Amino acid sequence: MPTGILLALAIVAEVLATVALRLSHGLSRPLPALVVVAGYGLSFWLMAIVLRELSVGFVYAVWSAAGTALIAGIGILAFGEAATFVKLASLALIIAGVVGLNLAGGAH
Repeated sequence: MPTGILLALAIVAEVLATVALRLSHGLSRPLPALVVVAGYGLSFWLMAIVLRELSVGFVYAVWSAAGTALIAGIGILAFGEAATFVKLASLALIIAGVVGLNLAGGAH
């Protein structure tokens, strides 16, 4: 399977695990707690596979930035968190940093 798809799946697994962490109420609810463990485990396993082909700096930057942006969006849309200018501008800077790493040749 192409590394880009594996990285995207790792990001989705991490985001699902983070949402489940929010829903677990301090890991006191068994089903969301199980999703947390499985999601993070799957995410790290997929990242380990991706790291065979791509640089660690690039992979972690994309994984963490995409996860951060998705979680922030979910927080705003699903959990009623504030969408302030500073929050949105900060997310834009994170994304710009990942683009900069990619342009600098971090993916190879």
